[in-house]
Amino acid sequence: RVFARFLLLVLGFIFCIAAVALAFGGVLVILMYKNYGYSFLEPFLSLPGWLAVAAALILLPTGVLAVSVSAKSCRHQQGALMYLLLVLLCLEVSSAILAQFYTTRLASEMKSTMGYLVDQYNGTHSQGADRRAVDVIQRELQCCGIQNYKDWLKAPAASWHLRGGKARVPESCCKEKYPHCRGDLVPLEQLFQEGCLKKLESLLHFVMPYVFWCCTVVGILELLAGVSNCILMKYQPFHDLGFL
Repeated sequence: RVFARFLLLVLGFIFCIAAVALAFGGVLVILMYKNYGYSFLEPFLSLPGWLAVAAALILLPTGVLAVSVSAKSCRHQQGALMYLLLVLLCLEVSSAILAQFYTTRLASEMKSTMGYLVDQYNGTHSQGADRRAVDVIQRELQCCGIQNYKDWLKAPAASWHLRGGKARVPESCCKEKYPHCRGDLVPLEQLFQEGCLKKLESLLHFVMPYVFWCCTVVGILELLAGVSNCILMKYQPFHDLGFL
């Protein structure tokens, strides 16, 4: 019983810290979808992020409640703690499964999606979503093309990249420190030369596993908290726990 109280106290403080880490991961997923959603073409990609944020918001008061239960075994607080732990486990398991699913699925789809966006890009007239998506990705990630800048030289969309008889790339490939850059290949040092696919994959393989492991580790700690709480509840008279 003493060990259960001590463990619940420690876990309560850990939950308060873990809430920040979980919220950080959820926000990263949401921002990734907001900024690069056109590259993934998954309408529910942000869902594991929102679930993680919701879990983080519940995890903080759960940690405070765990500390309170460890100090004073109130049957109503013990019952509330069990309910909160159950809700948290549901949210975190859902978020972890979705994060793992999207990591596997999107890794195989990104190349074809980026290829489609590059093929549909029209650097002269179009102001559509495809063009804006490509420009945002290239500026934000400081990249150019799929594998590298040479992908634009073989893009079949139009002859915009050969305007005036000179090979060109989109202006979003230009580095910010060269304000007069218009996408010309000479001088080449004015352009981002690394491809966007590799950077998108790196982003995806950092954000999603981060959320997955946060949810997994916190879920295991919550199971320990639940066991500790059950040990303390065992010492309460059975009729006092009837409200559960």
